[in-house]
Amino acid sequence: MSEYTVKPLGPDTWEAFAALAERHNGVWGGCWCVWFHNRPDLRICEGPDGRHQALFHRGCAEQGRTLESNRDIKQRLVTAGRAHAALVFDDDVAVAWCEYGTPEELPNIYHRKEYEAGLDRLPDYRLTCFFVDRDYRRKGVAAVALQGALELIALAGGGVVEAYPHETPDKKVSASFLYSVTRSMFEQAGFSYDRPKGRKNCVMSKKVAPA
Repeated sequence: MSEYTVKPLGPDTWEAFAALAERHNGVWGGCWCVWFHNRPDLRICEGPDGRHQALFHRGCAEQGRTLESNRDIKQRLVTAGRAHAALVFDDDVAVAWCEYGTPEELPNIYHRKEYEAGLDRLPDYRLTCFFVDRDYRRKGVAAVALQGALELIALAGGGVVEAYPHETPDKKVSASFLYSVTRSMFEQAGFSYDRPKGRKNCVMSKKVAPA
């Protein structure tokens, strides 16, 4: 993976992030990766199976939000330092990201009631969303994004990091549906299994030492 580099999402990398999202119609039904953020105007739209793309898009329409307004919201969060991600670059083109942040920054997780019922203490950071350019899927780029996020968290002081991967042991699933990749990838990165969350997701965690 030496051909890839990782940079933090910020005002100086916003255009590269935006170009990646725009190549995929704003990703996740026009979400622009704002669903997990702390936004008082954001309605939580989640179906019984935890899938949200169409429901989210319909909820946006009901509240007058569009693909363009979600883009603006994300940019304002980035400018304010309230949105974090590890961006994977191939040369000067962003090809993937791993979104991370504190629970205060990213409170909107799926299966929240079930998650909170088994909660002992909140983590210091959450990894909530991965996205990989369609031309780079099945090439290990998500693992590069994960490692990049952990390194950025270490630089920020480290702490307990939680992730909520999909469990798909007996079924191949299109990468375009795996917003939080798979359990096996987190195991390879040193995460430990904690408990189930929803029908096909789980909670995993890792203690990251400060850099």
